[in-house]
Amino acid sequence: MTYIAKPKFHHPGLKKNELGYTHRDYEGKISTLCAGCGHDSITASIIEACYELSIEPHRVAKISGIGCSSKTPDYFLGNSHGFNTVHGRMPSVLTGANLANRDLVYLGVSGDGDSASIGFGQFAHSIRRGVNMTYIVENNGVYGLTKGQFSATADRGSKSKKGVTNTDNAIDLVAMALQLGATFVARSFSGDKSQLVPLIAAAIGHKGASFIDVISPCIAFNNHAGSTKSFDYVREHNDAVNRLDVLVGRDPIAVDYAPGTVQVVEQHDGSKIALRKIDADYDPHDRLGAQTFLARHAAKGQIVTGLLYVDPDAEDLHAHLDTVETPLNTLEADTLCPGSAALDKFNASLR
Repeated sequence: MTYIAKPKFHHPGLKKNELGYTHRDYEGKISTLCAGCGHDSITASIIEACYELSIEPHRVAKISGIGCSSKTPDYFLGNSHGFNTVHGRMPSVLTGANLANRDLVYLGVSGDGDSASIGFGQFAHSIRRGVNMTYIVENNGVYGLTKGQFSATADRGSKSKKGVTNTDNAIDLVAMALQLGATFVARSFSGDKSQLVPLIAAAIGHKGASFIDVISPCIAFNNHAGSTKSFDYVREHNDAVNRLDVLVGRDPIAVDYAPGTVQVVEQHDGSKIALRKIDADYDPHDRLGAQTFLARHAAKGQIVTGLLYVDPDAEDLHAHLDTVETPLNTLEADTLCPGSAALDKFNASLR
């Protein structure tokens, strides 16, 4: 699929936003993820949010790490800046870019393996420093590129496609973001576009560390017993000159449920997750209350979705460091090197 180019022709009747851009102007390349992957639904929501906000694509910097999730920036905002880092190092690269040019809109896209395992420390420090960014984790609980081992966000007691039971406790990135001082914290489900799009739009508009954990089902590991399209069945009934893995497409999972209610979602492998949407009268300005609310419903086996916490008076890393309003990468030499007299004065102040 990577060699298939999208048609450049735009229908003249396509709806345009305030800047005259259509949805097509916010798209990227054709996705190479499995058909029905929840990550593609997140991509669609990012495209919709940027379209609704009338963001100029060239003002966006999208940065990712390694994993299925980190491939997705290639599928949206094709005319924006982009950088694919090494595994788990997206936050530090984004921090450096943000310090150099504060005028760009920063989207950090990561996964549960990329952020909750090898990049856990990087995730923590970028959040606690208040980098002005929208940090999206596409969370499916498995290492999708290496055949579905448990990731650090997999619930204790859950089973892999091979029936192995996870005996490790799960890392809740939302709880961590709250504890580390993120000033915008939310969780959503990839198939709940009516909730996810405004959350992404609000996160982009927030000045400070915005974190969104998006539960995103992986369809590649549905090889449950009895399926005639499972890996095991195909291998047992295939006499071929090659050893091939067949991934059968699934329809994307979509949900729509009212605030304050619980929606039980059956995933492609037959497992079920319980999503609880925050009540309309929930107070998102109480950090301690958000942590308690999250823990209370987690004990019931429910995954809370919605805007959990926001600080309307948040400050970002530039405010903490008292940097100049002018992006550092545009400062001229005479500003950066004011001369020996200024240096002598500075050194004298330290004596």
